[in-house]
Amino acid sequence: MTGAKITAIGTYVPEKRLTNADLEQMVDTDNEWIVGRTGIRERRISRQDEYTSDLCVSAVQDLMKRYGKNVEDVDMVLVATSTPDFSFPSVASLIQDRLNIPQTAGAMDLSAACAGFVYALHTAHSYVASGMHRKVLVIGADTISKITDYTDRSTCILFGDGAGAVLVESDKQSTGFLGFQLASDGSGAHHVYRTGLAHTVNNIELVDTQMLVQNGREVFRWAIRTVPLGVQQLLEKAEVGLEQIDWFIPHSANMRMIEPICERMNYPMEQVLHSLVNFGNTSAATIPLALDLGIREGKVKNGHKILMYGFGAGLTQAGQLVELNLDEQVGEPTLL
Repeated sequence: MTGAKITAIGTYVPEKRLTNADLEQMVDTDNEWIVGRTGIRERRISRQDEYTSDLCVSAVQDLMKRYGKNVEDVDMVLVATSTPDFSFPSVASLIQDRLNIPQTAGAMDLSAACAGFVYALHTAHSYVASGMHRKVLVIGADTISKITDYTDRSTCILFGDGAGAVLVESDKQSTGFLGFQLASDGSGAHHVYRTGLAHTVNNIELVDTQMLVQNGREVFRWAIRTVPLGVQQLLEKAEVGLEQIDWFIPHSANMRMIEPICERMNYPMEQVLHSLVNFGNTSAATIPLALDLGIREGKVKNGHKILMYGFGAGLTQAGQLVELNLDEQVGEPTLL
């Protein structure tokens, strides 16, 4: 098998801020309640004419600027998103054209909600390790604000928009991918959904609002019960101890989920990276945003072992253990 590593990263968030003070004017809530229950202080909201593909392009441009990369030799584009510009064509195909990626490159979207970026990263590694592809562009991006019900105070306080992109390239010397874990439980599909062509799942009639609907209590119970188990299974397969993990990056759902997950794992919160305080729950973008924040702050360095773990609608989970080995940065990152 061919080795593979993440060589570059880029991120982007929209300019518009939606603060807790703003939400106080929209629904029956207040800053203290939001911070206490979620840890979120503000989130970014895309313009009316700004879509997931636009966020993706900006994230890739940040990557190219910082690492001196071009994407003209990318041979596969993978976009993890639950909020594509269209049902079809895919966001990935739009990215291929807008970034002048060769028409010979593959392009497809993946739908795994908040676990999407890790699923896409796992897929990219599989393609490169098999020798079928050499340079894969992986993007996790969502404009969840466009499907958020801003009259529902239990969900509208959580979500924001953002995008994160990485390059996964072949490496003949070694691999940065050390282990993975995948899991799903479709019996809980009715706990997080947005209706489409069908309006029932598991013989349960769904609320048809065309907006995101979430049973936060049930998702919380599922996540804190199953994520620590999934992490344990991943580490056992990789033959790596939890004490060897430099940084844990769970999906940034909210602090009330992250803290009990880490408590059950007996993992220190000071070694946890998240992106929720200033960006909220950005679905497929939370993990690359959190990773990049750590890099920008100088905390995350090459050689560190990083455990990424996404979980969400499906109910779906995906974990990926990597040893970071980014190329040297040659430019300043775009301000977030």
